[in-house]
Amino acid sequence: MNAIEVQDLYKSYNGTRAVNGISFEVGYGELFGFLGPNGAGKTTTISILCTLLKPTAGRATIADLDITRESDKIREHIGLVFQETTLDVELTTFENLLFHAYLYGMSREDAARRIDELLSMIGLQNKRNELVKHLSGGMKRRLELIRGLLHRPRVLFLDEPTIGLDPQTRANVWSFIKEMKRVEGTTIFVTTHYIEEASDFDRIAIIDHGRIVAVGNPQRLLSEMGQATVTFGTADSATAQTLLRHGMHDLGNGAYQIKTEDPDLFLKQVMNLQGLRVNDFKVNKPVLEELYISLTGSEIRDEYVDRPASKRRHTR
Repeated sequence: MNAIEVQDLYKSYNGTRAVNGISFEVGYGELFGFLGPNGAGKTTTISILCTLLKPTAGRATIADLDITRESDKIREHIGLVFQETTLDVELTTFENLLFHAYLYGMSREDAARRIDELLSMIGLQNKRNELVKHLSGGMKRRLELIRGLLHRPRVLFLDEPTIGLDPQTRANVWSFIKEMKRVEGTTIFVTTHYIEEASDFDRIAIIDHGRIVAVGNPQRLLSEMGQATVTFGTADSATAQTLLRHGMHDLGNGAYQIKTEDPDLFLKQVMNLQGLRVNDFKVNKPVLEELYISLTGSEIRDEYVDRPASKRRHTR
């Protein structure tokens, strides 16, 4: 049994299919990334899985509970962190968390114990009685993350969890997300427009025009993409002829290049050639953003940045 199972899921708006027959699963304890350009169907899919929207057709389960027939039970087992801050800034850190605990039927004793546990984990214990309006942006984001974990959900949905944060704060937030996954064993389903953040996820799915175009471990997907680029420099004409005979392309000015699926093996073979004199050799392996662009034809950062801030959360 998987934490999330999606089978032939469809969602249409006025005859337009925002989600077009997607299928995938997420195992328990996985950090799963959901990537796609503007309008690809990311937010619609998350909204369906969180029982905020009903699918037009297809089936999906969360913790073996059907999203259509058992939506109330599903809400007891999931946490959701939106892109925008939804904290009450006039309440303290503790009061924000306690209010959330009461919504999920937790006793005050259990809630207080759980709040202290999570605040210690995230390093905000000394901000327990601080008004939220006095917290930094990074602190508020971490507070929202532990609020989503407060009722011990089996699946935590994070919609752009590091949007608007500076690089150092983003790194700190991701460090905490990975730590809580390790400690709590929570399944985490996340959308992000920072492609590099997804490179060490357990698995990712890339969605485009409402369809899943790739799903799997990021590094495995990259290895299947192949096409690492090996570049050498040489000022020796004899070396240049040897390189050309081994399939290198002449870039001019003494530079030669080849694309190969196994750069390590190629380098070993070339360096074993007798009398080879090269310099400035380097290997550029494909990165996740190149895979993304090759599959969707879109640059995710550009399409996100170009959107008005008021429309980012509700983009389908």
